[in-house]
Amino acid sequence: QVQLVESGGGMVQPGGSLRLSCATSGFFPDFYAFGWFRQAPGLERDEVSCISADNKTFYVDSVKDRFTVSRDNPKNVIYLQMNNLQPEDAGAYFCARSRGLYCHRGYTDWGQGTQVTVSS
Repeated sequence: QVQLVESGGGMVQPGGSLRLSCATSGFFPDFYAFGWFRQAPGLERDEVSCISADNKTFYVDSVKDRFTVSRDNPKNVIYLQMNNLQPEDAGAYFCARSRGLYCHRGYTDWGQGTQVTVSS
């Protein structure tokens, strides 16, 4: 059974940092790309980052130079390091498994999300 479980969310002040984790099980993560998505209340779920099976990374402009996506295949975990967090970064963060090796080819499986709050 494919499972993705996010953790690491919380509340931080502007300028703070969080590291999100996405623990995967039920399949070999080596053969998939993974995306991180953010959904703020009342808004659509938007992709903020993606990492391909060969470790090519993608970031939306608003998080470039602040967020870093990485993967540890032996540990079956995908990470999203978020630095210099701002109020506009707040929302529920979801990780998702791509259809295959590459980013932006559609996502088939999702975690339940972890909440990030940025407030002074």
